[in-house]
Amino acid sequence: MEKLNRRSFLQSAALSSGGFMLSFSYFSSFASTGDNAKVAPGTQHEINGFVKITSDNIIQIMSPNPEGGQGVKTSMPMIVAEELDVDWKQVQVIQADLDTKHFTRQYIGGSQAIHQGWMPLRQAGATARRMLMKAAAKQWQVPVEEISTSLGVLHHKKSGKSAKYGDLASLAAQINVPQNTPLKSVKDFSIIGKSKQNVDLKKIVTGQPLYGIDTQVKGMLHAMIVHPPAFGLELKSINDSEARKMRGIKDIFPIKVFNDGYEKSFFDTISFNQVVAIVGNSTWEVLQAKKVLQVEWQEIKSYTQNRNMLGRKTVENIPAGLENTSQHVAQMSAKKESFATVRRKDGDVEAAFKQAAKIIEKTYYGPYLAHNCMEPMNFFADVKADSASLAGPIQKPELTEQSLSARIGIPLDKINIKMTRLGGGFGKRSYAHWMIEAALISQKVQAPVKLQYTREDDMTSGVYRSTYSATYKAGLDAQNNLIAFHVKAGGIPESPLYPNRFPAGAVDHYLAEEWTIDSNITVGSFRAPRSNFMAAAEQSFLDEVAELAGKDPIDFRLELLKRAAEKPVGKNNEYEPERYAGVLKLVQEKSNWKNIKSTKKVGVSAYFCHDSYAANVIELDMKDGMPVIEKVHCAIDCGIVINPTGARNMVEGGVIDGIGSALFGKMTLEQGVPQHKNFDTYRMIRMNEAPKTMNIHFVKNEIDPSGMGEPAYPPIFAALANALYKATGKRHYAQPFIDNL
Repeated sequence: MEKLNRRSFLQSAALSSGGFMLSFSYFSSFASTGDNAKVAPGTQHEINGFVKITSDNIIQIMSPNPEGGQGVKTSMPMIVAEELDVDWKQVQVIQADLDTKHFTRQYIGGSQAIHQGWMPLRQAGATARRMLMKAAAKQWQVPVEEISTSLGVLHHKKSGKSAKYGDLASLAAQINVPQNTPLKSVKDFSIIGKSKQNVDLKKIVTGQPLYGIDTQVKGMLHAMIVHPPAFGLELKSINDSEARKMRGIKDIFPIKVFNDGYEKSFFDTISFNQVVAIVGNSTWEVLQAKKVLQVEWQEIKSYTQNRNMLGRKTVENIPAGLENTSQHVAQMSAKKESFATVRRKDGDVEAAFKQAAKIIEKTYYGPYLAHNCMEPMNFFADVKADSASLAGPIQKPELTEQSLSARIGIPLDKINIKMTRLGGGFGKRSYAHWMIEAALISQKVQAPVKLQYTREDDMTSGVYRSTYSATYKAGLDAQNNLIAFHVKAGGIPESPLYPNRFPAGAVDHYLAEEWTIDSNITVGSFRAPRSNFMAAAEQSFLDEVAELAGKDPIDFRLELLKRAAEKPVGKNNEYEPERYAGVLKLVQEKSNWKNIKSTKKVGVSAYFCHDSYAANVIELDMKDGMPVIEKVHCAIDCGIVINPTGARNMVEGGVIDGIGSALFGKMTLEQGVPQHKNFDTYRMIRMNEAPKTMNIHFVKNEIDPSGMGEPAYPPIFAALANALYKATGKRHYAQPFIDNL
């Protein structure tokens, strides 16, 4: 196999069917050993991201990132197809496998897939199109500047000649790869910005296999795990005599996911490092054996673990003990008056509060939240002596594969991971220790295995959203101007603070502090990590400050944003005040805020995260003590919208999910035992509780795309809280709101 020049992110290979393949790496590093790398025809390169053009002009585009409902399997190929200048109806989209050789960010997280892939994807499509144009110019002996393209067809108007892409793909294979290919002007887009149906829609609604849980391989065994019933416990002994006698059971044994002393990476979070595996012929038989298996547990001792956070070395303290929610609440309450680490300080906050005419201070609380993906955790593994094949739903396959390789002793180039569609992720599937568990089980029994978690396994095995608390304090002068602002936030075991976000930069005297409390409850990414709590607390508090100042809540925010734009305080403000104000003005207009605020029970909120801006207005009524949400108005600035239908779906999902979490979501613990093990006790939003109407508006601009999967989620919490205040006269300082209705 010929070595690929890293500059040559586009190349061709002849196919036996008579078509040709134009292949590229979406996220190549573009380092070059030559100015005009040439691609040898007839050489097939082992590279994942590719465009295949068949002789009958069918365009196949590989989608590199995992698909978890955020729509990238549709939107990423749309970007390539736009610059390639083909008819979207001709495009067939194929999910790529993991390819760590040629992709640098082949994962779900941070709402960054489109944001970071925007230019590389465009350049890939544009370069492929340019090579086809050069092939046509060479074939027809005309200047390349006279060649045009339209819907997968090359044209030379002067001679009247035309050819499909497929007709000239072979010749294009011999063209030098052009550099810095010009891209389309935004005004010339014909695919980007136009709604396209989800490419998996038919398969989803007809129940065709797409998800990891659908995996079926001839001869495979089925496995489940048993983990400690409480955080703070570990395995002591196993009595499997009865379970082994049960029909279909092949083996029962403990597995240790990570070896002792292993330096964990960013996403190697795991609640219980040693679990018991049960392997049998069917899921049902394994489940029955699990019910009779006798396992004895013992309390852990305190320990530390080393972690490499993408190059930043840390040491984490894991305390012993069986923890309780009531204990956590008391610990966090005590932190209001204790020492905290200063993360940002502008001006003289203490002096400003002494001079303030009015002062308001409030404390907010958020519980642990479970992800509760509709598809419980699962993974397929077939580990042989010198290779491994795996398949399943995973958000960070590239990073987990590295941990897997170290654990099973098989090099990366001998591991293949097929990424299936995720039946929900929301951050939970970033911590795919179940993939390593499946591999270890397969390695032990020397057979292909599908590991399946039960709902109870999933909900009680941690990696929750942290439990958080934040105390806000604001001071107004005699003219009701905000002159002092103090936020002191923390959590168990992590802090949610973003010290450089609004209203930082809009207040002369500003202080942001944080604290943490060690715990053996494992936590991790949860849709819009940390932002989901800080937006709720901050935007609820700003509503109270606006009320104290006697100002309209939208006007009050706009006043602060005007200050941040015209005379910003500090130099590290994360947000752009003009864009932040833009979504507030848009939702103000579209909701008819100035007219409805005096006649309806409404609440407003806005937030910046993942490089995007979102604002919400909620209209609701109360019926039998419960809110009935009539309308939600949303304004989003996420730059250029690739697929409006997909973007709208993400906003709708974020809004509904956020309302459900705010009203009902909580995971409590007693003696380390999670108290909510299934949907009968962990309350989720129901269909009749979703908003009756959602009006979604995107700010139109030509800014490069930014985050879309997460930004709509955080601000809806406070919009709901502020609307509930208008409806009931009661402010909400603790989630879930249902506990105080």
